[in-house]
Amino acid sequence: MSMKKYNVYGVGNALVDLECKISTEFLREQQVAKGLMTLVNEATQQRLLEAMLHHDYERKSGGSAANTMIAISQLGGRAYYSCKVAADEFGDFYLADMANAGVQTNLDGQARQAGTTGKCLVMVSEDSDRTMNTFLGISSELSIQELSPLAIQSSEYVYVEGYLVATEDGFDAMKKTFSIAEEHGVRSSITLSDPSIVQAFRPKFQDVIGASVDLLFCNEEEAKAYTGASSLLEAREALKKDAKRFVITMGKNGAMIFDGETFIDIEPFPVKAVDTNGAGDMFAGSFLYGITNGLGYAASGKLATKAASKVVGQYGPRLSWQQMHELLK
Repeated sequence: MSMKKYNVYGVGNALVDLECKISTEFLREQQVAKGLMTLVNEATQQRLLEAMLHHDYERKSGGSAANTMIAISQLGGRAYYSCKVAADEFGDFYLADMANAGVQTNLDGQARQAGTTGKCLVMVSEDSDRTMNTFLGISSELSIQELSPLAIQSSEYVYVEGYLVATEDGFDAMKKTFSIAEEHGVRSSITLSDPSIVQAFRPKFQDVIGASVDLLFCNEEEAKAYTGASSLLEAREALKKDAKRFVITMGKNGAMIFDGETFIDIEPFPVKAVDTNGAGDMFAGSFLYGITNGLGYAASGKLATKAASKVVGQYGPRLSWQQMHELLK
């Protein structure tokens, strides 16, 4: 067992998730692209929020990598998260929520800049599909400044969300995280985040992943978008050239892991999908918890698939401490 201070150091966009149930009709009326993550400006997001006034929504600290760090912490692991929130009410809420989840951040006890904390409107339609409209706010200024080289060195793995490629500063922060990690023998992992992001920034992803990534997380769509392959079998063969190890999540078909030598198929856990928001983040967090806490790749894959199926079977990107504790049994 490793005695490093943190199992995983994450870096990503800090967003307050505002999750609500809406109809497919609502998305049509508002001309929102269904099932995708779309970056929007503050005015557009505000307009949508106003159109949804009679809908209830739940507030959670989110952002892809943040959800992953919270999962690690709830399972009993040690996680650190680098991010950027503003000196506003949503920023206060965000940091209090992270502290509650047991995740240390670069902003603990630090002064924050004026601005607007990022928000992600998560709209869940009756077919359990999720549509996200994200206004990054101050998170779009996330840069090398927010990194904590000491925390990176003190971790077994770094984990970076693919969404960071969308800004120059974010991309620099991603590359810097990996270079500090490499310098100190810390393993690196990344998630491809979203098929549309992969298509838009494929060369950047290839630049980073081909260089030094130990462990890549993606779903089927992202794997195909990244490799340009038309089938999953082609995609997994192509991925072997770039990533030392990788996991492809396949929704109701479970997951496929390449451990550096062989492929391991992970059986799915049957579940009635209610909300797919956060399933990939939960999978990555549980998997990283497993491999940094004495479980092999197959056992970690099983834990991660079970945790992800639990998240899909309820609303919201997280499980309770009680549910997480029961998973480990």
